[in-house]
Amino acid sequence: MNVKTNLEAVAQKMYGKAIAQLDDKQLYFAILQMTKEMMQGKGQIKGSKKVYYISAEFLIGKLLSNNLINLGIYDELEDVLKAEGKTLSRIEEIEPEPSLGNGGLGRLAACFLDSIASLGLPGDGIGLNYHFGLFKQVFVDRQQTAEKNDWIEEQSWLTKTDITFPVYFGKKKVMSRLYDIDVIGYEQGVNKLHLFDIETIDESIVEDGIDFDKNDVDKNLTLFLYPDDSDEAGQMLRIYQQYFMVCNGAQLILKEMKDNGYDLHKMYDHAVIQINDTHPTMVIPELIRILTEEEGFDMEEAIEVVSKTCAYTNHTILAEALEKWPIKYLQKVVPQLMPIIWELDKRAAIKYDDPKVQIIDKDLRVHMAHIDIHYGYSVNGVAAIHTEILKDTELNHFYKIYPEKFNNKTNGITFRRWLLSCNRELADLITKTIGAGYKKDADELEKLLKFKDDEALLSAIKAIKKDKKVALAQYIKENEGQDINPESIYDIQIKRLHEYKRQQMNALYIIHKYLEIKAGKKPSTPITFIFGAKAAPAYIIAQDIIHLLLCLQEIVNNDPDVKDYMKVVMVENYNVSYAEKLIPACDISEQISLASKEASGTGNMKFMLNGAVTLGTSDGANVEINELVGDENIYVFGEKSEQVIEHYAKADYVSKKFYEGSKVIKEAVDFIISKQVVAVGNKERLTRLHKELINKDWFMTLLDLEDYIATKDKMFEDYKDEAKWKRMMLVNIAKAGFFSSDRTIAEYNRDIWKLK
Repeated sequence: MNVKTNLEAVAQKMYGKAIAQLDDKQLYFAILQMTKEMMQGKGQIKGSKKVYYISAEFLIGKLLSNNLINLGIYDELEDVLKAEGKTLSRIEEIEPEPSLGNGGLGRLAACFLDSIASLGLPGDGIGLNYHFGLFKQVFVDRQQTAEKNDWIEEQSWLTKTDITFPVYFGKKKVMSRLYDIDVIGYEQGVNKLHLFDIETIDESIVEDGIDFDKNDVDKNLTLFLYPDDSDEAGQMLRIYQQYFMVCNGAQLILKEMKDNGYDLHKMYDHAVIQINDTHPTMVIPELIRILTEEEGFDMEEAIEVVSKTCAYTNHTILAEALEKWPIKYLQKVVPQLMPIIWELDKRAAIKYDDPKVQIIDKDLRVHMAHIDIHYGYSVNGVAAIHTEILKDTELNHFYKIYPEKFNNKTNGITFRRWLLSCNRELADLITKTIGAGYKKDADELEKLLKFKDDEALLSAIKAIKKDKKVALAQYIKENEGQDINPESIYDIQIKRLHEYKRQQMNALYIIHKYLEIKAGKKPSTPITFIFGAKAAPAYIIAQDIIHLLLCLQEIVNNDPDVKDYMKVVMVENYNVSYAEKLIPACDISEQISLASKEASGTGNMKFMLNGAVTLGTSDGANVEINELVGDENIYVFGEKSEQVIEHYAKADYVSKKFYEGSKVIKEAVDFIISKQVVAVGNKERLTRLHKELINKDWFMTLLDLEDYIATKDKMFEDYKDEAKWKRMMLVNIAKAGFFSSDRTIAEYNRDIWKLK
């Protein structure tokens, strides 16, 4: 049955109408239903050993176009709709974006599920079904406010199952409910994303913004991803969420083991549990608890079996992200786990007396990453430099004990979504040039290098970029009310708002450039600076940086002396859908984190795949991008990781010295509290940020600022050399194949999972 016949049958069944008679909303639901049925017809991917990828986040984005591409029916459906006077791209806009993730961690998890299925490997995701997920960002008075993000519709990709499990928080019992989302591989079968929910959830308790009673767990447990943890109730709620996730996950895994007739004593022969960051760590003591209390294992064997089953991915060296929970909180939420955790701590302490490797520290806090490392069989970083930093410094005391556990798995992206789906014109051009083999083997993109002096191809790539810039300008006009010039350079920084990612450094450059223009030094090519970022509601300085960017947007875009040469746009409620419009249009990809702090980054990979040129520090996967494209096709600035780590070790970085020692830096920093900015902004926020940069600047913004200014100015100058820039675009596209998540997952499977 072809696509047209399928869709006609579904339209008749759902609405009693022909395709042409449906409005766009009805057509979206009909296509959704048809796609779900076609995916189910592909069948489950099976094997005798399966990976369970457990993560607090799965930032899956809109699924319709991705699923249509993986089914191989996108073009056919587009033609069917066109013949009926309908537009698929417009229908795609109707789909709400699932709010199940925050940033790179969740996007990576989503890419990995896609690649696991695309490689035909058996593997499911395990997470939570957040009703409002991450908050919806709304700008009011040039400040971030947060609203609930209500994304779940009656007809959606979610399928309610009849699977439920009891979960105990001490003596308190709640019942879960499992919802599944099918994950189809490219020309392959289907795996599942398992999302657990609680039947007693009450969305009505969220009243103003995203405020709710954090103590009423029966009603709030799965409302929000990362609820505000600036108080005890918020921290406790995070522990409730994490235990709810892993308790359900453990029960589901054991149920599937038994359903398949597998011997639990050899669980590791049939299951791998990949722990994505520290949020799911409690799956280790929970499995040990179930095996000893309910399955007749003794402690020794339970620990051995679980340790051979669980593997840990470390995503950060930031202390705030390496969770440490006070025992008193765990005792309240999961008292049944504490005897196991004490036992695990005792066993580690008997073997190793170094306080740096203890599970429970002198302040009676449980270090979740330490559980993962002692009682898992693999520890991987997510970029070559990140893994070396873990081995050499941050986790060196563990590396000395367990060198065989440590390995690197450089992150990757689902290039089919970030090229075939969001930049189909470029994908079509590549297919015409080198064939379609790259859609399954991204390394084939390297065939483009043969054409790096082919003027016709280079001009065609540039023309597609121009079209994408025009489309983005129109979208920003419609959604943000800002006029931007498609002939300008699009300089884009989109990622979570965090001081280590240094959006504040970009802001200081904008101030510097603004003051130059006001003084008469005007750029020959106009520049548009575009930002997208959300700040955690409790992260005050991050919100202050957003406020500064919005103040600069107001000042720059309304200054008659400047607005023709420079614009600033901070897009509202940045998410995957917005990224799919921003990334194909980008000229300059801002990857400016303080060296050693960004584990990998994946936005950098998406940008290069779409022909943007990277401006970055020697941090995370930027290092590997640099190695692949060569120094002549990337712009690198700033101190190296080794130097930064040494600054922290010696505590010798003093931001005030840079502020007082440089006229350029002082001018830019002081502009934050100038009359001009204070007139449009909040004086308290601006003053706090100004003081932070001068007196603290923990992520060393001022250390690299002058080098950043010089390198960025050179980049803008080089952009005028069209022949050079077009070649750089092509080289970046051609070398992006290494960063396919298919490659990453093949390495996970080869070295860690060994699925059958």
